[in-house]
Amino acid sequence: MSSFKFLVFALVALAACTPRPSLILVPEAANVGEVVDVYYASTRTPDVTVGLGIERSSSSSFGRISVAIPPEHQVGKVEVAEGRPDPAESFAIADVTNFPNADTFRKTLAQTFRSKPKGAREAVIFVHGFNNNFAEGVFRTAQLEHDFELDGVAIHYAWPSRGSAVGYAYDRDSALFARDGLEQLLRDVRAAGAESVLLIAHSMGAQLSMESMRQMAIRSPAELRRSVDAVVLLSPDIDIDVFRSQATRIGQLPQPFVIFVSQRDRALALSARLSGESNRLGNVESIDQVADIDVTIFDVTEFTKATDLGHFTVGNSPALINLLASLPGIDALFRGDTSGRLGLLQGTVLTVQEATKVVLSPISVLAE
Repeated sequence: MSSFKFLVFALVALAACTPRPSLILVPEAANVGEVVDVYYASTRTPDVTVGLGIERSSSSSFGRISVAIPPEHQVGKVEVAEGRPDPAESFAIADVTNFPNADTFRKTLAQTFRSKPKGAREAVIFVHGFNNNFAEGVFRTAQLEHDFELDGVAIHYAWPSRGSAVGYAYDRDSALFARDGLEQLLRDVRAAGAESVLLIAHSMGAQLSMESMRQMAIRSPAELRRSVDAVVLLSPDIDIDVFRSQATRIGQLPQPFVIFVSQRDRALALSARLSGESNRLGNVESIDQVADIDVTIFDVTEFTKATDLGHFTVGNSPALINLLASLPGIDALFRGDTSGRLGLLQGTVLTVQEATKVVLSPISVLAE
């Protein structure tokens, strides 16, 4: 077997090792775990078995899902089980509310924002990546909200991924199909009263997010500035030249604009091979390739385990989550403040023109 075929086989096998969740309602979970409410907008078609399916819908659906985090939850994990989950051990759905239309979604979201004090009405929108079913995206949104102790209102944009390790082409086309839906969600969230919007996108969801921001900027740069305040791309599956073109057309990027990368990301290594490239934005080897763009790159290679795909290190590494979530002054860092970075982070910093690269390393690696 060639090394390329072996890599494809390994990625498919690893993806199949973990049970895949579905939206099974477990009402008693609300009394067992810590509940995180996740609002959602989706361009997936309805599916009677898992809530929302894999087909593409020309209109968006909306709702709110209460996710119960198990009491013994380990930071960096999304504990799931096949079949009906035990809320004492696994993520579980405690409640589901489906909204009949976008107007009801906005009104309900507005009530949630008004329940928070002024100055604390932030929306955190998570856009999932390749090979995700609906429940996985909802659970991941809840896990990031919980583990990073985010105070914003959690919102998930669920675009129609096939949820298959061999569905790359379908997902890539679906990401393009879903651009208008994400653009409208950004407008709806701001109209509902969000004072600030943090857009977090993973993998192929980063491509979708960049395309949505690009088309908003083409229509009205001022509208994009009103709609998105900060962006975080996690392991973005984007061609570097395409990203440069997108960023140039957008013009002034939302700030901060943070990109997490890893040279040990095997999923992106495969994506690059399939695209006939040396690497993707999420495993970019040299900051020189984006040096003239106002972004901050966090290199988390040293936190990526050799046994993992390395495609969600930020959300899966307890050490990295604890480092980023607990550091005093991390907010200033994300705002682009370059002062005192060496004292703030356990790593090194390289600044080239506009871009800044922060190389994060565990204490054990630095000691060596």
